[in-house]
Amino acid sequence: MEPRDRGCPAARTRERTLSVTTLAGEFHAPSLQDFFPPALLFEGTPFELDRLMLIRIIMAAVLAAVMLLAFRSPRLVPRGLQNVAEIGLVFVREQICEEILGKESGRKYFPLIATIFFTVLFLNFSSVIPFLNISSNARVGMPIVLAAIAYIAFNYVGIRKYGFWRYMRSSIVVPNVPIALHVLLIPIEFISTFVLRPFTLTVRLMANMLSGHIMLVLFFSATQFFLFDAVSWMKIFSPFSLLAGFGFTLFELLVVFLQAYVFALLTAVYISLAQHADSH
Repeated sequence: MEPRDRGCPAARTRERTLSVTTLAGEFHAPSLQDFFPPALLFEGTPFELDRLMLIRIIMAAVLAAVMLLAFRSPRLVPRGLQNVAEIGLVFVREQICEEILGKESGRKYFPLIATIFFTVLFLNFSSVIPFLNISSNARVGMPIVLAAIAYIAFNYVGIRKYGFWRYMRSSIVVPNVPIALHVLLIPIEFISTFVLRPFTLTVRLMANMLSGHIMLVLFFSATQFFLFDAVSWMKIFSPFSLLAGFGFTLFELLVVFLQAYVFALLTAVYISLAQHADSH
């Protein structure tokens, strides 16, 4: 560059850009394609599968295989995989079903709630498995399906017990309040019971798993950036970002369990509320 050109604003901007690139390398933010990857199998057909769908199928197959192996030849005194599976089933039965619904109703709805619990748990667990690294619950499709199952279940319980109109009236009409307030309370109760419940079930699960995935991506991407793209003096930050990523992975394991527990617990709570809708 000629000396007379150095005073040019455009030239100074180019110099600053080059110096920043040389100093710190380049960091590219994730694109939408990273969160909504293209189809990998059967592209262009109704059965096309992308990475998240494949992960979903893999984890569902793992769940089925674990349960089959655990109980293919059950023993009176369990051990090994059967022992682990029974601990999980006993936890769901005693700490969720019977705790919320009582012994009789808890045993009745145990298969549904246990299925929801272990489905959410295993689909979430892929978020910390190397080479999978994301929960398929981080995209809205599966949380919607699970929320729809819970929604259908608790409404079915209420309608079967009370009939449609009595169940609706018991769910949205607050007793012992002035008649004028019903104009305000009935829409609020309707939205709270029949709109917000499935919506919050869906968003809570998806948002927690998606935010956890984003945080892990940021920590480990920062580690790669400091190690391979940044200048030498910035490499000292790589151990800190790596440790932060490892620590957040341990936290994500807790979130994996908590989200399964909360989803199953709320399903049991909504079924209990539907069973006792007349005591609103």
